[in-house]
Formats: sequence, C-alpha cells, structure tokens
Amino acid sequence: MRFTVAIDGPAAAGKGTISRAVAAKFGFAYLDTGSLYRAVGVKALEVGRGVIDPVVAAQLAGNLSQTDLDRDDLRTAMAGQAASKVAALPEVRAALLEIQKTYARRDGGAVLDGRDIGTVICPEAEVKIYVTASDEIRAARRHKELVQGKPELTVAQVLDDLRARDDRDAARDIAPMKPAGDALVLDTTELSIDEAVDRAIRAIQARTT
Repeated sequence: MRFTVAIDGPAAAGKGTISRAVAAKFGFAYLDTGSLYRAVGVKALEVGRGVIDPVVAAQLAGNLSQTDLDRDDLRTAMAGQAASKVAALPEVRAALLEIQKTYARRDGGAVLDGRDIGTVICPEAEVKIYVTASDEIRAARRHKELVQGKPELTVAQVLDDLRARDDRDAARDIAPMKPAGDALVLDTTELSIDEAVDRAIRAIQARTT
C-alpha cells in the first residue's frame, strides 16, 4: 500500500510531534525532511568556515549519510538558520528532491514533514495538513527546548529568530512555505498535543476508511 501524509508548517508549530504520533498510529514510515536541510546547512557552514557556497552545498546534499542525519547539533538555532539558507538554493532543493519523493511513495505508507511537502514534494499526497500556531506560542515552545543548552537565551531572541526564518522561507522564489490549497489547516495555538494529534488522525482515518 502506498499512502502519503504531507505535514507542513513553520518551526515549533507542532508538526514534528504530530507527524511522529501519526506515523506510530498507522504504522507508517516517518521522515523529518527538515533534518536533511539542517544536515546540509551545518556541513556547508563547516566546509565554508561560516559561509555557505551554493555549489558546495549542492554537492553535500547529494552525498548525505545517516551519520550526518544523526548529529547532535541539528536541533540548534544555528542549524535551523543554516537550513533555511540552504533550502533557498535551487541546487540543494534539486539534490534532495528525489530522496524525498522516493521515500514518500514507499510501500507501507509514509509521513513526511517539512515546509513544501504538500505543495512541491508530494502534491499527490492522500492527506495534506498544514500545522501553524501564533508566533508567541511557537517562540515559547522553542525557547523551552533550547534554553536547557543555552541558559542565556531569551524568548525575545527566539521570537526574532523564528520570524526571520519564517520570512525567508515564505518569501523564497522556489518552493515557498505555504499551505497547499487542499490542506487541512491545523492551528495548535490553543490545542493540547493530544487534541492536535487527534484531529490529524481523524483527517487521515477519513481517507483510509
């Protein structure tokens, strides 16, 4: 059986948590596509000593290993900003496109989360969900996540970082972040994790029964 669930949205809206829960519920494979871009971004910064070269980034994208995806520093704010920068490069997107498309149509079903899954990677996905939340709620959630390793970090700094990344992701010419026309828009601002997951599950069940 091939069944694709495309889950998109900005950082800290809850799409990763929802995606993992949905994959577990239905026994689908799960791919956090953001980890691909984070891995490329971090490696590109290292190779370029803080500067991202498009050609080098594309070469790195074409040669990602599982070790690259298992790095402990992929969830840092630095990795997130680097991911947003390389994601705007056509060469990088092209190098990662086939990996994501192949994963999405694997036997047994798949859940992919990212920013352009329902619009570019899998426009044919059986279920598309766009997860969002207010900027302030997202900043508070991400701050709670990051402050353990960086105690001096403030919510205001995280908010500025999220907004800068949102603006860059939504404004890029290629595959901008936006909900697909037929996506369920799921606002998690005032929802508990269980409530958000339940709504996503019900949307998928409606297509599988």
